[in-house]
Amino acid sequence: MTKIKKSLHTELGHSTPDKITVRGRDLPSEILGHLNLGDMAFLELTGRVPTPQESITFNAIVVTLVEHGITPSALVARLTYAGAPEALQAAVGAGLCGLGSVFVGSTEGAARMLYEAIPPGTQPTRPLADLAREIVAAYRARKEIVPGLGHPLHKPIDPRTPRLFQIAAENGLSSHYVALMQAVQAEAERVSGKSLPINATGAIGAIAAEFGFPWRIIRGFGVMARAIGLVGHILEEIDDPMGVEIWQRVEREAGGPRQD
Repeated sequence: MTKIKKSLHTELGHSTPDKITVRGRDLPSEILGHLNLGDMAFLELTGRVPTPQESITFNAIVVTLVEHGITPSALVARLTYAGAPEALQAAVGAGLCGLGSVFVGSTEGAARMLYEAIPPGTQPTRPLADLAREIVAAYRARKEIVPGLGHPLHKPIDPRTPRLFQIAAENGLSSHYVALMQAVQAEAERVSGKSLPINATGAIGAIAAEFGFPWRIIRGFGVMARAIGLVGHILEEIDDPMGVEIWQRVEREAGGPRQD
């Protein structure tokens, strides 16, 4: 019996000798000069150009993730570049490999948590406070950190979060997912007795859920945004290097007697 081969097709982009099409739009005449980088990302992901309100909000969430100082991903990128300056892309890739459940990628965990409580395309059928109690109790029973809450530096408020929520509200993208994230924070603080601010990735996870993005792709927002930041770190590393200094100081200190 002859097996029928799957048709190979993409809706994303196609090129001919005289034409480049992206999501059904002519790249030179309909995209270049018309869409900014965030809008282009939105088009690539959804197949349509964002509304002005969606553009403002989506650009805000990706801009938030571009830069956050000398984080582990930035350190990895700088150190990789110090060892392989001929391969800038490898240094960026090395830094992106560190985006996971602790740094940047927790956007995915927050959105997934919210979607499990209120499936996409539905409305909550129970009070959000009840859902929040169940969510927090489940994470505590598993001895897991609630994604999107807490920050080692930004306490008692992550300064990015209220601004992100404000932008979302001003542009009609703040509803039950944002409210549930806030209810989860209140419940987590109540039962733990600790300050657990909604961090930027928690806010972004909630706003991305308001958009309806699949939770599996939301970490990608951080990947695309942080790539820009890492290129900036590498340029600074070229002009004012610190990678070799960090390596040599760690080698000296780590190889000496314990200080504790």
